[in-house]
Amino acid sequence: MSREERRDEFGFAGPLPASHRLRKIHDPGFPTGPEIGERLPDFELEDHTGRRVSLHADRGNSKAAVVFFRSAVW
Repeated sequence: MSREERRDEFGFAGPLPASHRLRKIHDPGFPTGPEIGERLPDFELEDHTGRRVSLHADRGNSKAAVVFFRSAVW
């Protein structure tokens, strides 16, 4: 498969053909996450040492930026 066959309408080439269902943009009504400025629900994740960190409880009044990464199929 050529690189051009893997290039989508935005110019990105990925490991799957641009026509593959996993490379398509979802329907406009598909939920993609919270709106900008919307308060996130509290959740916990492990930090690099394995300690559980709570989004709201551990940052106090500090602001936070949460970045979501799409899976690496593109």
